[in-house]
Amino acid sequence: MTGAGRPLDGPAPELVESGFYLENADAPLLHAGLNRADLAHVLDLHARGVVADEPARRLLRLLLEADRTAPDEFPYDPAFGEPYNSRERFFVSRLGNDAGWLHAGRPRREAVRIALRLHLRDQVTDLIEAGATLADTVAASGADHSRTWMPDQTYLQHAQPSTFGHYLLSFAYPVLRDLRRLVDALDWINSSPGGAGCVNGSRLLDDRRPIAAMLGFDGVIEHTRDAMWQTDGLVDVLAVVASLVGTQSKLAEDLEIWASQEFDYVTLADGFSRASVLMPQKRNPYALSIIRGASGTLIGRLSGFLAVVKSPSARSDNLIYAYGEVPRALDLALRTTRLTGGVVRTLAVNADRMAAALESGFSQATDLAEYVMQTCDVDYRTAYEVVGIAVRTANAAGLRGVDLDGAMLDAAAQQHTGREIGLTGRDLTDVLDPRHIVATRTAAGGAAPPVVEGMAVSCREQAAELLGLARERRGGFRAAERDLVERATAVAGGKEGAR
Repeated sequence: MTGAGRPLDGPAPELVESGFYLENADAPLLHAGLNRADLAHVLDLHARGVVADEPARRLLRLLLEADRTAPDEFPYDPAFGEPYNSRERFFVSRLGNDAGWLHAGRPRREAVRIALRLHLRDQVTDLIEAGATLADTVAASGADHSRTWMPDQTYLQHAQPSTFGHYLLSFAYPVLRDLRRLVDALDWINSSPGGAGCVNGSRLLDDRRPIAAMLGFDGVIEHTRDAMWQTDGLVDVLAVVASLVGTQSKLAEDLEIWASQEFDYVTLADGFSRASVLMPQKRNPYALSIIRGASGTLIGRLSGFLAVVKSPSARSDNLIYAYGEVPRALDLALRTTRLTGGVVRTLAVNADRMAAALESGFSQATDLAEYVMQTCDVDYRTAYEVVGIAVRTANAAGLRGVDLDGAMLDAAAQQHTGREIGLTGRDLTDVLDPRHIVATRTAAGGAAPPVVEGMAVSCREQAAELLGLARERRGGFRAAERDLVERATAVAGGKEGAR
């Protein structure tokens, strides 16, 4: 075993330069939450009569001073251990033994667990707001381009006629779904581990609800051991942000291809592009590289965190790295989501080029095969083969899909089945017109412009609801923080009725 009792010697320099250094690097992320956790703990102990008036007042005055101190001005120092130890050293230097009341009924990890949740709930709220803004931006652009005709693609090949608006909305929906997952994650985050003790609770704190209420938590985590060591919710958060930015990466990859000279479907605004220092003609879609790289980085952080939390229960390594990795992942997701919103909001769309590409190909082939099946009394596989032969023949002759006619289809049928199917001289204008094809897609989720415009309205309504939820939650968090500071200030000043 490692020995019994507190270590008598100071930390090894290698430990200071690794473990304590890494943890102190995360102190700015936890500073505000640590102050609030300490304030609530002292107020609760004071209200229970565990801490007398004068020690409580002195301690609260110092904690309020720490709360007003910027993280980079507070004396966090790896030489004195992790951030909690740095804080303890500072408080003892100012108050002596009165600082020891902070430990009553609470291990160091409880304060840090609370601080992490306070920080994460603000970050998740910000990300929900940014994601809702992105979904709204995408949906608004989708409505604007409900009649911007283009060939939708699979594997970078023409698939079926569609519109740029319908394409864009396919990104609004997964963003909205991930935002709802973030709302669920926020419910998990906003539960209090306060009063859990080390593993089995504390007899000093027979009711854990007051600390939760003072900190603006919705309630307490029921099981005390679970409260101290749970990590599954953090995995959920990382998975959702990886998914959210992964959706943005898909869009960015498409736009990067479509912004090329070979496609020329879209052009990024100057503010989201970068010039080559060597080649004067180059206009690089730099912002899209940032989005794509962020997606890969978040996948790596999720995988790395999963590898860390596989350890046995009640081990510090489950969470030591979480204090920095999870907030930084959320920060990257927030910056990336705002960036994607800017890209979409300012994107120039070359509608003429998209329409020309649509006219030049054979994206109407599926509808034509269905028409042959229904009109000529043949099964779909036979119709498919007939149209496929006609397309190959037309393409070899330099023709387009709109140039196909009944005679070509009869010739293809003769080649495939040994007989014509009676389409020579038939007017195929509507069947071959890509715009007419899109107009027929009136079922739910289809590409017909009125359907796209209706979906855009729905997406914008959902985005507005999520935006309102985020702002309401943030307002509640800020109100709880103000009330906590006001209550601590009142008790620190010895005002009657503050208890």
